[in-house]
Amino acid sequence: MPVPAWVPIREELRDDEPYGAPQLDVPVQLNTNENPYGPSEETARDIADSVHGVALTLNRYPDREATELRTSLAAYLGHGLTPERVWAANGSNEVMQQVLQAFGGPGRTAVSFAPTYSMYPEYARNTHTRWVAGRRREDFGLDVDAALALIAEEQPDVVILTSPNNPTGTALDPAHTRAVLEAAPGVVVVDEAYAEFRRDGTPSALELLDEFPRLLVTRTMSKAFALAGGRLGYVAADAAIIDALRIVRLPYHLSAVSQAAATAALRHQDELLAQVDALRTTRDETADWLREQGFEVAESDANFVLFGRFEDRHAIWQGLLDRGVLIREVGPLGWLRVSIGTPQDMQAFRTALQEVTR
Repeated sequence: MPVPAWVPIREELRDDEPYGAPQLDVPVQLNTNENPYGPSEETARDIADSVHGVALTLNRYPDREATELRTSLAAYLGHGLTPERVWAANGSNEVMQQVLQAFGGPGRTAVSFAPTYSMYPEYARNTHTRWVAGRRREDFGLDVDAALALIAEEQPDVVILTSPNNPTGTALDPAHTRAVLEAAPGVVVVDEAYAEFRRDGTPSALELLDEFPRLLVTRTMSKAFALAGGRLGYVAADAAIIDALRIVRLPYHLSAVSQAAATAALRHQDELLAQVDALRTTRDETADWLREQGFEVAESDANFVLFGRFEDRHAIWQGLLDRGVLIREVGPLGWLRVSIGTPQDMQAFRTALQEVTR
């Protein structure tokens, strides 16, 4: 609903609605790309003990540089990264907002390629950054020639690439990433929120950091680390780029509780990431099954699958919801996205989808 006329909100926001996927209490929730496997009792206890430790000092502000956490994140990422080249915030959403605050703004332009994550234009709106959306190919891969032409025309201050892409699951061709980096006059962000789920042999843009100092690679602990409730995102870049982000960060932006919980989770990375292979297998099985049912399916390197096409996708979404299965009505018209859950979740999804579409 539009904001009432008496509320003195910025006019360009008046007809907008808050971002958010439906939060409904249903038996099978496959709409927000969460990891269905939570931490073990041992990991949960370590997180709780770590939070208890900092709770005794919550009368003091947290370490505003999140030094211990950034050290742990750098060690996890590898590639010779040091803490000075890693930054953390409240989810990769806040990281991206800081990127647009630092490198976007009035009189500046950000470019990405649709369909992609729907929050990108909102980051631009919130920072008064001009937003330009190019288009992907029909198979949702990056049309690199069109992308380079758009970059040459717009001379953007920020280019946002996504690999794997949300909501399509498409991974970037490394040659295309390199081509964009060589052409872009400003910073290039590669959003790798789902990187841990990519198929074997699919490289990360982290490999290009030393060669391209204006490259930023963003990640999150929400997905593979099963820490969506912890709200911890991070970015790797040149130390000078990280220092630029530190200029726009809010004072003490990352709470002591968040830092302690995320650092503890990183101590248990082997356990928390142990289900990634199983989820990748289930993703591929789900994609194969959907194709067998006659649906179009986008190639996915993430923990979700985009499938279609439907004349009335909302009716399909609603039919699934009526049967206790919540997926996401997002992305290009005629398509739906299902997150990968447990085998029991996926069986419920299959049964419901067959009932709705037969």
